[in-house]
Amino acid sequence: MDRREFAGFLPVLLAGVAALPEHAEAASLPPLESGVFKAGPPSRGAVPKRISQRFAQGMLKAGNIRLEIHETTQEVGAPHEPIESHLHSEIWLVREGTVELTVNGTAHRLSAGEMGLCVAGDKHYIQNVGDTPASYFVVTVGPPE
Repeated sequence: MDRREFAGFLPVLLAGVAALPEHAEAASLPPLESGVFKAGPPSRGAVPKRISQRFAQGMLKAGNIRLEIHETTQEVGAPHEPIESHLHSEIWLVREGTVELTVNGTAHRLSAGEMGLCVAGDKHYIQNVGDTPASYFVVTVGPPE
């Protein structure tokens, strides 16, 4: 999928998730307004050799749509995150390095400048498979979890 195809797909994705039922998480998340968002402090999650910085997390005005954006850096040899599936869809925009996005058991190699998409419900994980650190932006969009 190239950038133009993705740009055409995003409004359909957002419209579809707006029709989903409300969840309790929606009440606890702030509404997002138009503007500029700076990266928050780096944090290490449960997976070693991985650091993330959140830019934004909250609810869009147009319906029941949760949006979260962060950047993750994985060191060489970092173990992959747990295999997961979500109610939301996830988009990975690779900034540097080489990662492997595994979706429903099929591995897809992505390099800097490429994008991966995992639609809601698909089992997935992402892992640095290169010999340099890999960093990528993650955009999650969908109903609250």
